[in-house]
Amino acid sequence: MSDKNKIPYKIYLAENEMPKYWYNVRADMKNKPAPLLNPGTLKPMAAEELAPVFCDELIKQELDNDTREYPIPQEIQDFYKMYRPSPLVRAYCLEEKLQTPAKIYYKFEGNNTSGSHKLNSAIAQAYYAKKQGLKGVTTETGAGQWGTALSMACSYFGLDCKVYMVKVSPTARPWCRPRRTPPPWAARSWSSSPAPPAAWVAPSPRPWKWP
Repeated sequence: MSDKNKIPYKIYLAENEMPKYWYNVRADMKNKPAPLLNPGTLKPMAAEELAPVFCDELIKQELDNDTREYPIPQEIQDFYKMYRPSPLVRAYCLEEKLQTPAKIYYKFEGNNTSGSHKLNSAIAQAYYAKKQGLKGVTTETGAGQWGTALSMACSYFGLDCKVYMVKVSPTARPWCRPRRTPPPWAARSWSSSPAPPAAWVAPSPRPWKWP
């Protein structure tokens, strides 16, 4: 391929090209996914059954099979601009090493201080929790990426955040356990599940706690 026609190593969007809507893929599916079932009754869950776990707006979107696009609130769009657009990278060197005819691309999320794409969803969940008047949220995390993302999102909107981490992550995989002082946006407490919080949350002179 000539240099003139060669696909760039990195492709960027301008900020004004960032999406303004979330896309609900179910609206375009001919065969809709099976509904969420109540584990007790095995019947499709109604909105009021999800209310103890999710915000009202999130429930509305979760159960919606017909609305194709949801506008992204301006506050969330502004937050996204701190680390997006992220480049789409063509992995030419990897293609060469593999001797493959495949064209390999990946998204680089190095500007995302939470360390993963999960912040894209976490900030929306924190936004709707704040809008509904909630004071804080509780969540679970596996290796820690989701807990970290939601902690950062909650800090941005001034919400308290309590994270329960699967106990096997820090015990079986020591590298998953934080070794440094947590950043200012860390969750107020991280607890091992299913152990009681007191067994893992150590006292700290700072306004947050860390296992």
